[in-house]
Amino acid sequence: MITIDGTMGEGGGQVFRSSLSLSAITGEPICIQNIRGKRKKTGLLRQHLTALLATAEICGGHVSGAELGSNEISFQPGTIRAGAYRFSVGSAGSANLVLQTILPVLLQATGPSEVTVFGGTHNMASPPYDFLVECFLPALSTMGHNVSAEIKSWGFYPAGGGEIVVHVTPSAELHELTLVERGPEQWRALEAVISNLSGRIAERELHTAGEALKVPPDDRRITTRRSAGPGNVLFARIEFEHLRALFSGFGERGVTAEQVAKRLSGTVGQFVDSRAAVTEHLADQLLLPMALAKGGTFSTTEPSLHTTTNAEIVERFTGRKIKMKPADTRTIFEVI
Repeated sequence: MITIDGTMGEGGGQVFRSSLSLSAITGEPICIQNIRGKRKKTGLLRQHLTALLATAEICGGHVSGAELGSNEISFQPGTIRAGAYRFSVGSAGSANLVLQTILPVLLQATGPSEVTVFGGTHNMASPPYDFLVECFLPALSTMGHNVSAEIKSWGFYPAGGGEIVVHVTPSAELHELTLVERGPEQWRALEAVISNLSGRIAERELHTAGEALKVPPDDRRITTRRSAGPGNVLFARIEFEHLRALFSGFGERGVTAEQVAKRLSGTVGQFVDSRAAVTEHLADQLLLPMALAKGGTFSTTEPSLHTTTNAEIVERFTGRKIKMKPADTRTIFEVI
């Protein structure tokens, strides 16, 4: 049994999710101690518990310690089974992070699967649904995987109530992923999404971010969505020759629309100046599927603690080597 200390590296949910996925895929039983040990509120939250139970159901695994607040679990994986699955977080906890855990597992099945996850689709604690379909799934497609997703309902924090359906078809022929150069910029656009809130919020966000990022008025859009509660997210999209970069900023109580826009603009500006191909959040998520496919290389910004922690876990379970080296304003990751 592999023992994982949940305080390693970033000491949060990434340690738990990646260890769980890789346990199911490799067949190695695990014990995870001090779960989310560096967070203010330690232990399993609803989204982590949902991911654990979902993984166990998919691979017929046996779990001990599967309860809210638990600081230690043991997991004995079984055989991965394709099928139709439905999982509910039961709160605004991230449906996307549950999918991040189980998608690599379902890609190892012997047949196609359909999985529906209920919970939060858009909250500041995780990449939103739009990131999943516009950035992560295209990268999986480049590796040879066939995964598609649709959003049935939006779920903002704190009301939740979102629904995502994902179709997974494993492939026997996988490829290296190479995303070192992003190529010339093709276009950039802004979208302010609001639900059960004044449209004036979206207008102010678009004006502030549009001026800072030099986005023409015709490429600024307001979208209204129905959801169980109020919510607001500002998206910046930049299409490069070889990929799309998506950035998001969430409205929250006590933060002005202008502050949301300025924060997002700063993040976008830093990425553009770096000349990297892969954003920080995408780098987090690419390492595991790359190690399970044919490896490859990508460039990103200065790696976050999330990314370096994930690299350590992936190496431990798969035996792959993940090399990092600085290259001017970028960092090059190589999975070999």
